[in-house]
Amino acid sequence: MDVRLDAEICAVGDLAAQFFDEGIVILFGEHAPEELADFAVLHRCHHVNGGVTPGDRVLLGDAELTVTGVGSVVNEHLPALGHLVLKRDGRHEPQLPGDLCCDEGAIPELAAGMRLRILGPEEG
Repeated sequence: MDVRLDAEICAVGDLAAQFFDEGIVILFGEHAPEELADFAVLHRCHHVNGGVTPGDRVLLGDAELTVTGVGSVVNEHLPALGHLVLKRDGRHEPQLPGDLCCDEGAIPELAAGMRLRILGPEEG
């Protein structure tokens, strides 16, 4: 199994859920500036390896999402800042450079202590 990211959610900002209703999760590493923390899901990264590509899988707790598009700075910002904007919009061409587009659907309920993983496509 090709693990691209293994992280633990350490906090969900007070205003982050407003974005969930729109199919958006703003992710930042646990040391994000305080002014961003209210809008973001903060995570503690245990492992980053390689870049994210379409066809990869995002595991949020028990939910599995499929990556459909990767913005031009995602693979730079994820290891450096723990940052990306996950959007469940099904786009193959992201609107913004930091967008990680996934198949359409709802954002699962997120809470501190949950695991966040990005894995390569299933083999076989």
